[in-house]
Amino acid sequence: MNRYILTLSCPDQKGILATVSHRLFETGGNILENAQCTEMKSSTFCMRTCFEIDGVNFDTIKTAIAGVAEEFSAEFTLREENNLPNVLIMVSQYDHCLLDLFYKQRAGELAIEIPVVVSNHEDLKEYVEDNGAVFNHIPVTPEIREKAELELLKLVEEHDIDFIVLARYMQILSKDVCNQLKGRIINIHHSFLPSFRGARPYHQAWDRGIKLIGATAHYVTPELDEGPILAQDIARVTHNDSPESMEQKGREIERQVLSRAVKAHANGRAFLLGDRTVVFEH
Repeated sequence: MNRYILTLSCPDQKGILATVSHRLFETGGNILENAQCTEMKSSTFCMRTCFEIDGVNFDTIKTAIAGVAEEFSAEFTLREENNLPNVLIMVSQYDHCLLDLFYKQRAGELAIEIPVVVSNHEDLKEYVEDNGAVFNHIPVTPEIREKAELELLKLVEEHDIDFIVLARYMQILSKDVCNQLKGRIINIHHSFLPSFRGARPYHQAWDRGIKLIGATAHYVTPELDEGPILAQDIARVTHNDSPESMEQKGREIERQVLSRAVKAHANGRAFLLGDRTVVFEH
């Protein structure tokens, strides 16, 4: 039996779930898992279905679902479960998120492939190559930013990249790149330090006596660190914490939150709806 993952979204209306289920039954499919909801702000119906089917080719299945999608004005994606998405990771000099993603991918906790890593520094080249990915050093300065982004887009095409993860990549992507790859770039930032921009945010937070730190993973938009949210978490800190211990706790949260966001997107559990998301928990 081959297993498939179907995601579908459309304006909410009667009969969507019944029609999809019946069409899969007619095609020979057996539903193994299903999650659905209607997002209230946009009145958008979202559904993720995992099903198995034997002896039916991919195009036949896709054509059957396309008929339902046309009937309900729906957008959908369909992939074989074993056809893992290709992920391009971008990183600067902090290695904690990058290495965590590599570890979880090797351990089977993240169903992704990581064929290539891009960095504006060369510090992590050895780590990347030790994990079997191609390392690409693309320096970024204001004078060559446009050229650097053209190189990035070329790599996305060459490696058939499904989505990009900014694993503490300390450069801002242009509005053009954000729009070209809308819904396909995930970033992580220290969400519970919103007042502390720029360098050394944990030191700034320590100076102000902050009691909560956290992290947010979100889709990238031209508005810096304000994209639709995929995952968040927090940790408590006290007056006994130093800036260094706060940063250590922050790194751990960043690893956990980013990997949750990557897992949700890779498994088809995340739906981007304007400024909001629907994320089905596993």
